[in-house]
Amino acid sequence: MDIIEKIREQARKSLKTIVLPEGEEERVIRAAAILKSEGIATPVLLGSETAIRQKAQSLNLDLADIRILEPANQANFEEYAQKYYELRKHKGMTPEKAREVMVNPLYYGAMMVREGEAAGAVAGSINTTGDVLRAAIQIVGLAPNVNVVSSSFIMVLPKGKILTFADCAVIPNPDPEQLASIAISSANTHRKLVGSEPKIAMLSFSTKGSALHEMVDKVVQATRIVREKAPELAVDGELQFDAAYVPEVGKRKAPDSPVAGQANVFIFPDLNAGNIGYKMVQRLAGAEAVGPVIQGLAKPYNDLSRGCSVDDIVNVAAICSILG
Repeated sequence: MDIIEKIREQARKSLKTIVLPEGEEERVIRAAAILKSEGIATPVLLGSETAIRQKAQSLNLDLADIRILEPANQANFEEYAQKYYELRKHKGMTPEKAREVMVNPLYYGAMMVREGEAAGAVAGSINTTGDVLRAAIQIVGLAPNVNVVSSSFIMVLPKGKILTFADCAVIPNPDPEQLASIAISSANTHRKLVGSEPKIAMLSFSTKGSALHEMVDKVVQATRIVREKAPELAVDGELQFDAAYVPEVGKRKAPDSPVAGQANVFIFPDLNAGNIGYKMVQRLAGAEAVGPVIQGLAKPYNDLSRGCSVDDIVNVAAICSILG
């Protein structure tokens, strides 16, 4: 059983409600039908019920057992708008503007997650990452001990070994506090999706003082912050990739490290390194890259690529369900 099927099977065991704000999009409708029929999650589609049912009929899909909600017509709409106003009034939000915003399914879906009406939300097939994350951050908020939303990829190597890489898609140049948050979030993602205890390597071009530079200092500071905020985590840095991954090199370069040579969560110092790194492993080593998984939110609200497939939406919904 591959990692995707394991994730789907794990999602089936809990069968959580996942809201799909882009309910009028054909791929999303198809994904909702699969999620329901295969028992992966209980989908809720947001949008015009007439438009969604007409499109489903043209696709020969049965949505009889799937909830379809038009935000402005819901009994809790005014309550949701008022809660959004309270959350954002310090930013100049007005009750009238809050109602206008809450009509947007991205924001209504986020409020459903915040209020426990759904375990998570999945969007991005027709909306930008910025729009999706803005709704998520404003309404769902950040997890404890985390000060930034980031992303990770689950990297499945050809022989079956599974690693987590972060951040590879969101934060261009994290400061030490942000880098520490990325590490803590990634540990949680790895534990929930992969099922093994995270061993975190804070990556650099230096191992344990082999080079002196402000870029190395950032990684050292971030490692210290992780240990302060999450002392239960196995983490070490700064480590070069070979010292973190190869047991023999780890023993030689960092003999006293609890992580060197056995890391399974790799935190890159910036987005240049992270994005290049995951794509090199994907293309040169033939690894499967599952993600990006959005992390750091109090509850899951996952982003999609606008070029996503129906299967991508189903898989991300399953991931969302596990993280919820």
